[in-house]
Amino acid sequence: MTSAAQKKKGQGYEHQYVNAQGSEVKTRDEAFARQRDVSPQALAVTAKMRLNNGALTFDMEVTYNPNTYPHVVTGGQITSGICGAPWNITGGSIGPQLRLDGQRPGGPGNCASTITIIGQFQVPLSYRGTYGFNGQSSTFNHTTQVMC
Repeated sequence: MTSAAQKKKGQGYEHQYVNAQGSEVKTRDEAFARQRDVSPQALAVTAKMRLNNGALTFDMEVTYNPNTYPHVVTGGQITSGICGAPWNITGGSIGPQLRLDGQRPGGPGNCASTITIIGQFQVPLSYRGTYGFNGQSSTFNHTTQVMC
């Protein structure tokens, strides 16, 4: 045993505990305690995605919680390529499967009022699946890429 190891093993050695934010704390319980003062940035990440069905493209900015898996979608927008853009993304999830629910702001008109996008993960980083409007989710085929 080296002299450094003997010093650590002997009296006078204290454990150091560090919490998830990198701050030194006094006890193991404090180090692993649930964080109460988490910044909003730690709970929300925005990913740019692009849905393509061969004839058209929807550009999207999807906000999700990176601390969950599958990631819980908390908001975002379909910014272009869809009638009445921008549309609000109201929920869904990102993981082995993709699900995005969206709603067109405003009142009745010539456009659908909701969209549902579903897909299965594939390589390279994308989802292949279907989408539809007003309660349907399997009307049109698509590939949705995560834009890096």
